[in-house]
Amino acid sequence: MTRQFYIVLTTIAALICICAPLRMDWAVVSPDNGRPSELANTQFRREGFWQLALGENAMAVNGLRTIPSKFGSKETMDRLETEVKSKGLTVFARIDHAAGAAAVGLPLRPTELLIFGNAKGGTPLMQAAQTMGIDLPLKVLVWQDASGKTWLSYNDPSWLAKRHELDHEVDATVSALTTALNAFASAATTSP
Repeated sequence: MTRQFYIVLTTIAALICICAPLRMDWAVVSPDNGRPSELANTQFRREGFWQLALGENAMAVNGLRTIPSKFGSKETMDRLETEVKSKGLTVFARIDHAAGAAAVGLPLRPTELLIFGNAKGGTPLMQAAQTMGIDLPLKVLVWQDASGKTWLSYNDPSWLAKRHELDHEVDATVSALTTALNAFASAATTSP
């Protein structure tokens, strides 16, 4: 066997040794019945190992959608807030994490969070599983990376539905939230 084959084989073995304990110790417990959530644990075993092994952005495993913006962070957030308000949703808060950090003498690149929603969209999800209240109202983060690139991140509603083990009776609501978030993100990050 060639030297390259041994290097590849050794690398794979090392990754398995590093990742296997993480996989084995990972347990997501359902708040409804106190038992491990097989869906979440299976998803981690299937996707988490490869995310770690391939060096991909692990946030994707956790349902976080992150898209690039063609605008700076302030303009992206302003565009997002305008779009959300134009659709009749309530903006509960716009939190400037960088300003908070600066207030205590710590550096932080531009990082802002918009919290928004409405009771008509969120209540059916909380009726199906009250634990959805930890993820509602909706939140979108606009942030700047070390190279100055602006990004927009939000939790995928389909992932939230899986996280809280929602029944299919709320699929239409989850689909509507997904469509709305995708539209808000697109309006905030791309040219008109």
